[in-house]
Amino acid sequence: MKNIKFEDGKVYLLDIPKKFKKITGTRFGAVLDANKWQTPFQAWCEITKAWCKPFDGSIYTEAGKVIEDKQITWFSRYLPVVRPEDIYGKGFFDKTYGDFFKDDPIFGGMWDSLVGTKEEPTGVIECKTTKRSEDWEDDVPEYYALQASLYAYEKGLDDVYMIVTFLDEGDYENPEAFECSAENTTYVHFKVSERYPHFQKCIDYCTDWWNRHVLTGISPAYDEKADKEYLDALRTTVVTEDTDFNVLLEEAEALYAHIEEVKATISKDEKRLKEIEGMFKKYAIDNEEEGQEKSVFKGRGMSWVVSRSEKQTLDTDRLKKEGIYDNYLKSEISYTIRKTVNKDGESK
Repeated sequence: MKNIKFEDGKVYLLDIPKKFKKITGTRFGAVLDANKWQTPFQAWCEITKAWCKPFDGSIYTEAGKVIEDKQITWFSRYLPVVRPEDIYGKGFFDKTYGDFFKDDPIFGGMWDSLVGTKEEPTGVIECKTTKRSEDWEDDVPEYYALQASLYAYEKGLDDVYMIVTFLDEGDYENPEAFECSAENTTYVHFKVSERYPHFQKCIDYCTDWWNRHVLTGISPAYDEKADKEYLDALRTTVVTEDTDFNVLLEEAEALYAHIEEVKATISKDEKRLKEIEGMFKKYAIDNEEEGQEKSVFKGRGMSWVVSRSEKQTLDTDRLKKEGIYDNYLKSEISYTIRKTVNKDGESK
């Protein structure tokens, strides 16, 4: 988390990073407040690296990755297609770092495929899988259309082809066996110039938003309810393996795992030892003589010492009764440390 402050319903970065994440297709709709899954404030958090929601893969995202190639193959029966590997080669994601628009300092992302040829592409293809067919009954969901339109704009193209495959719940269990067909897959074609006659205004708005919020480190207004997860994270300092503490974190996790493993095998012995030590203590108290400060239980290899000590404490009840207790109160800051288990099963 960056050094930040909260003021007037906004977040201010006191340590603005030298490099930002870009406005990708998914964030494009969020910045325009047209993405029902992400707010402009959440997009700002990710772009400025104030806080990024950890990617949580699921059967839905995995199915999308597996079936995408099947969608492109299915679509290639209608129009010629150009895949990313045709241009960037195998391992294109690692080569491009997930950004096909390196020359643009603000907008970025990856198109799924192109229509046409490598030398002369004519359109952009964007693939989606869903079990919510109702979302597509009237039209392409706006945030998806904006995503594909941004990629077409960046490529200097006007045609967009949205391929959508409708899945049943069982299809997510074994996406490798799924086959695209006319019964479960279709595509929607539109021209950016017709759907968004003033698309340049969207680009200009996002550019201005970038200058006002990203470059200055001043967030757009947040909503305590809609942005709760992000706000909770920003209000909590978390040291992760991305910091200089990575070596210590790895060592601490290994030690913790080993201790937990050992503790599981000695829990009964610990309980019995505690009972025996309780017997030592009781005997020492019951047989204490006047002036005696300690009792020693000496074995062959170890000794247990029960020590008697005395300390003076304030009679707080009396001080409160006399009305002077608050006069002697002082504040002290203390810190505690506890361990929690991450969702992926690792300790932290």
